[in-house]
Amino acid sequence: MPSATLTSRGRITIPAQVRDSLGLKPGDRVHFFEMSDGQLAMVAATHSVQSLKGMIRKPRVAMSVEDMNSAIAAQGADT
Repeated sequence: MPSATLTSRGRITIPAQVRDSLGLKPGDRVHFFEMSDGQLAMVAATHSVQSLKGMIRKPRVAMSVEDMNSAIAAQGADT
C-alpha cells in the first residue's frame, strides 16, 4: 500500500502509483471525503460539470413546474 509523509507546511506528495490509478496529471484537483466509518477517501476531481452534458436524454414531453412539485409531494407522502 503506497504511503506519503506530511511536510511541516502540511503538504504531501501523492505517490506515483496512486496518481496513475486516479489518472492525475499536474494541475488536477482532488477531493477528500470522510466516510461514515471515519476513514477518508480521495477522489480525482478532473472532470467539469460540462462533461456531463448529453448523458441524459431530453424527455419526450416537457413537464411543468407544477407537475414536478406534485410528483415530489406524492413521493414524499409515500415515505
